[in-house]
Amino acid sequence: MPPAISDGSHSDVSPAVEVSNLTFSYPELDGSPAPGSEPVVQDMSMQLLPGQRCLLIGANGAGKSTLLRVLAGRHMVPSGSVRVLGQSPFHDTQLTASGDMSYIGGSWDRDIAFAGYSVPLQGDFPAGQMIRNVPGIPADRVERLMKVLDVNPEWRMHQVSDGQRRRVQLCLGLLRPFKVLLLDEITVDLDVLGRADLFEFLREECEDRNVTIIYATHIFDGLDDWPTHVMYLARGKLQAFQPVETFPQIREGDLLGLVCGWLSKEREFNKADGRLPDGTKAVAADQDLKLASWNNGWAGGRLASSIKHSSNAVLR
Repeated sequence: MPPAISDGSHSDVSPAVEVSNLTFSYPELDGSPAPGSEPVVQDMSMQLLPGQRCLLIGANGAGKSTLLRVLAGRHMVPSGSVRVLGQSPFHDTQLTASGDMSYIGGSWDRDIAFAGYSVPLQGDFPAGQMIRNVPGIPADRVERLMKVLDVNPEWRMHQVSDGQRRRVQLCLGLLRPFKVLLLDEITVDLDVLGRADLFEFLREECEDRNVTIIYATHIFDGLDDWPTHVMYLARGKLQAFQPVETFPQIREGDLLGLVCGWLSKEREFNKADGRLPDGTKAVAADQDLKLASWNNGWAGGRLASSIKHSSNAVLR
């Protein structure tokens, strides 16, 4: 079983990130959670102090991305349940406008009407023009980040690879001297050397400027000595939150073994409890029909042909 929840810190320093009894569900058409659905994040509490680096771990569907998006102010929650640098990230837009908090996650793309979804961000202009034209950034920081991420200023953004586009995205997201950084699986397109250089830069940011970082990932090689804390989510609940020195396996350089053990036990629990692999409960047939009549699956620009019992379903 995972160890008991504890942040392992005793300090009078104000927390950089604080979550208090947070419960969150995605709203449906009328703004309320779907009947019979479980919250994506359930009764979560944790604190991180300035200078701490937290590795966020969990299986697909555990709630990692949702938690990061809530912390980044992308979803509305009660102002007292989430505080970043003492402020509510959803209600106080100055947090992101000032650059004190930076969130980097997901693919760098957009939806274009009548063209498609998740179209990569591109254009016939150089990467250096995008990066160096951001106002108010010291020139030495710009050049350092371009060197760390190995960004060629002459890259044309309509001709770059996925990995090169990710490097430019990271460079832009890290330009402003942030105080809290939220990263959601942002190294999947980077090569091994690129990941190593990036995490060395992030370590220096924490140690030199007292930055706080939460990083969600499924790639653990080279991370055994990087985090100060490890947070493990399962079924939307915080299962473990402790300093790395309290985990013998991490001290021995076996972070991957620890994670595999947790996820294996989680898979066994879900199977015994009749849950789906992602930890959610299967919807009964009668409940499926109720949900279909309550929400007919309509969304702008698409047909709900795949939604069972939907009144919008395409006849075949």
